[in-house]
Amino acid sequence: MTDLIWLTIALPLLGVLINGLLGRQLGRTLNGIIGAGTVVLAFLVSLLVAGQVSGLPDPNSTTVKLWDWITIGSFDVTLSLLVDPLSMMMALIVTGVGALIHIYAIGYMDHDKDVSRFFTYLNLFIASMLILVLSDNYLGLYMGWELVGLCSYLLIGFWFTRPAAADAGKKAFIVNRVGDFGFALGVFLIWTTFGTLNYHEVFELAPEVAAGTISAITILLFVGAIGKSAQIPLHVWLPDAMEGPTPVSALIHAATMVTAGIYMVVRSNELYALAPQVSMTVAIIGGLTAFFAATIALVQYDLKRVLAYSTISQLGYMVLAVGVGAYTSAMFHLMTHAFFKALLFLAAGSVMHAMHDVIDIRRFGGLKDKMRITYITFLIGGLALAGFPLITAGFYSKDEILANVVDDSLLLEVLALLTAFLTAFYIFRAIFMTFHGEPRDRELYDHAHENKPVMTVPLIILAVLSLVGGFIGLPASLQLPNLLEGWLEPVAHAGHNITLAVEVGLIIVSSVLALGGIGLAYWVYMRRADLAENEGRIYGPFYKVLVNKYYVDEFYDMIFVNPGKRLGKFLANIIDVGLIDTLLVDGLARLTGAFGRIFAGFQTGYLRNYVLSILIGCIIVGIYFFVR
Repeated sequence: MTDLIWLTIALPLLGVLINGLLGRQLGRTLNGIIGAGTVVLAFLVSLLVAGQVSGLPDPNSTTVKLWDWITIGSFDVTLSLLVDPLSMMMALIVTGVGALIHIYAIGYMDHDKDVSRFFTYLNLFIASMLILVLSDNYLGLYMGWELVGLCSYLLIGFWFTRPAAADAGKKAFIVNRVGDFGFALGVFLIWTTFGTLNYHEVFELAPEVAAGTISAITILLFVGAIGKSAQIPLHVWLPDAMEGPTPVSALIHAATMVTAGIYMVVRSNELYALAPQVSMTVAIIGGLTAFFAATIALVQYDLKRVLAYSTISQLGYMVLAVGVGAYTSAMFHLMTHAFFKALLFLAAGSVMHAMHDVIDIRRFGGLKDKMRITYITFLIGGLALAGFPLITAGFYSKDEILANVVDDSLLLEVLALLTAFLTAFYIFRAIFMTFHGEPRDRELYDHAHENKPVMTVPLIILAVLSLVGGFIGLPASLQLPNLLEGWLEPVAHAGHNITLAVEVGLIIVSSVLALGGIGLAYWVYMRRADLAENEGRIYGPFYKVLVNKYYVDEFYDMIFVNPGKRLGKFLANIIDVGLIDTLLVDGLARLTGAFGRIFAGFQTGYLRNYVLSILIGCIIVGIYFFVR
């Protein structure tokens, strides 16, 4: 059964070929059915193969070789797929959540004229991510890594006639190139150090390699993760990615691209375990990113941007977890986050679809009465994101991270707890302003309506997963079954042993913070309308800084973008036009023309002139041989 794993990649690629070549002839309905159907089938194949993993030989992994890929001297890389608990967990998340997003997109994109192109790109995105997570070596991972970067550019800039969308696509592509450069150097260093790129061979040889070399490799690989998983300072592309269609936002933020960095670090956990200083640096960057992005989300009015900064913050939690060695906890939160963040984005898209593409929460209000299913599912997603105690998946996965951080750094623990409070506050700020209270734009409100089942059914499924998904990772310190920890144990370290007292204490603290954040949001946005209407009074002198996102984009414009543009204009106008074109291209052309005109004067067409010139030539040659 494991030999069928190649179908999980082949099926979405089949969708790419059909919609890419025949899409316009098939029509919009068939475009959507083919795009979604291939991913649903890929999910079913992943499910069948995952069921075989526990029966594989220790350490519950097998390699399915497809063909020899590159052989140049000693450089030999095969195209092989790795079937183990970690790769199959990622495959199930990518295809499962991806399938629901594809189904939702059938309804969301039904009026777009380029549906075939959209589903072609979307299927390619899924296939690229599967190449990334299923490859058994770093070169295959890098190929998938670059392909998802390309797909993000195509999908974020899907509506390329809109300048904002075109700029956002370019920004995502360029910022990720910065991180990818470091990642490529890391792959090169792995080859020169180990003489192989195969995971198992690298991990077996790693303990024999100098600590400095391992540190260099892990730092370079993590630079790539900073870009792909939107950690500071390369986080700036992700909020602008909201310019793409909502299904794209959901796919990028929940099931694919941004999770690639987390997966890569977890896959390389045996390298990071040998570089504790690097791991602590990773944890610090994750903790700072989680808090940093949460503060910006407090003042956003674009509903999708609230969720975008929330994604950056939650990715910070995952990076914090891998930094302290809690790899299973990071994957647990990656899974639950895929459920509730896909739900929140799709529900936000449902609101946007019903409100004629308006996404400003200041113009909403009272929508719970018009969009009951969207409201209930968004509320469940918000509760999961906030970590509402005991009944949501987000509570259990976030608690696992908090429990593992406390032993490594009290400061990072405080930062993570404070972020949890801010998360509950900003997501319920968005819920109250969007769905509760009185309508602020009566015309928009009157046209609001619930969407068709093809859009609401995926919301319901994701809402159920956002509630029950946490039960596969119940706290082991409470003598409860942690199925995920046992599943991933052969390939990823679980983290620290948590005592009962610490676990119970953190459950109480995180629950109080989550409920406190929800309660404060209710008091401000439901009870004190005067405060809600003037948020500057809430945040005081920090308000302008938060609204301007700490001026990071402005700083990058000043240091990199504007000097780069000036350099580009100098090279274009002075070097290219002034030097290369004028002196070399045009100058050589003019010189050739001048010589041509000179020699053209000798071409008179008279025979006597040609005889005379031959005679003169003979005389000159004769004189040369005579005087030599």
